[in-house]
Amino acid sequence: MKKQLFIMAILAMGMSLASCSSDDDENNDNGGEVNAALADYTATNAKQWGNYMVAVSTRLQNDATTLYNDWAENYNGGKSYAEIFKAHNGTEGYNSALQCVQTIIEFCGVIANEVGTAKIGDPYNEYVNGDKTAALYMVESWYSWHSREDYSNNIISIQNAYYGSRNGKVDANSISALLAQHNPELDAKVKEQIEKTYNAILDIPNPFRNNIASDETVNAMNECAALTELFDVNIKNYLESNSATFTDVVLDPIVNQYVDGVILPTYKDLMDRNTALNNAVKAFAASPSDNGFKTCATAWLSAREPWEESEAFLFGPVDTKQLDPNMDSWPLDQVAIYNILTSESWGNIDWSEGDSDDKIGEAQNVRGFHTLEFLIFKDGKARTIK
Repeated sequence: MKKQLFIMAILAMGMSLASCSSDDDENNDNGGEVNAALADYTATNAKQWGNYMVAVSTRLQNDATTLYNDWAENYNGGKSYAEIFKAHNGTEGYNSALQCVQTIIEFCGVIANEVGTAKIGDPYNEYVNGDKTAALYMVESWYSWHSREDYSNNIISIQNAYYGSRNGKVDANSISALLAQHNPELDAKVKEQIEKTYNAILDIPNPFRNNIASDETVNAMNECAALTELFDVNIKNYLESNSATFTDVVLDPIVNQYVDGVILPTYKDLMDRNTALNNAVKAFAASPSDNGFKTCATAWLSAREPWEESEAFLFGPVDTKQLDPNMDSWPLDQVAIYNILTSESWGNIDWSEGDSDDKIGEAQNVRGFHTLEFLIFKDGKARTIK
């Protein structure tokens, strides 16, 4: 998840927030610059709203397809990233199987830390420091009330990477199986901490946006910190201190299973589910209905799952091609969203190589999962026709 500077986003919207109980609280006419009526789907803006949904969902499908094809077919016109990673022959900086495994461990630690200190911790810190508005706007996926599920799926992404599978079972060719053989105590600690962290996140009362400062929130942050330390310190140090033991012969099967059993099927699901989401959105735009909104909401939740379960491996094409911020920037620039709806300037959600960082960021802030979430959901439910 790419987090933009939330204070700037809030100031730009000119918002005041009395409570965190309704998505209506976010709407403000910004001194007349933004038409507040566009904050909801109406007969007046129905065509623009549907067209914007299609524009965003089409980009999501394209980005998900690019990501899968880069890993499975070819990357920048050459070998697939799967082949590059598994070969670890110096291309893209991978020189050994151990370096590949270290990358897996590193990114597990990165997402565990991000969930605890940023996704959960940033809103908590702002809230307890008295800025409840800032706290709310830092909570990801709060239009759909799906925050806890997003965060817990991030922990699943760690489990999948560590287990070498997506079915909750430890594959024989996995980091977990390797540690179970050489350091069973550490392996047991990691397994236990993954489960504790996952459960602690789901113990936060739903929706998280209304329970930012709960005791359960503090516990979830603590469990994320413990999980982070296991990957960033314990496992990392163990691998480094035993590097002579962990040769390519030992680690190649683990790297291969990680790619073939976790990354490729996750990205295949992401592509397929975003294709289904795009189809649902196009059907809604062609014939709007309450049931159509519900179908889009269900499809969004389904497409969101493999994305969150991929965040333990945000390296490679998802990083080099800026597919992460394309698909998952947060917070949104709602003023720009309203202006796009009014002007129907769908090209404003696109960017090109060579564009300035500001232009790229502006485009990414008005597309992706969360823009589509805003267009589909309200107060944790699918929007309705008015």
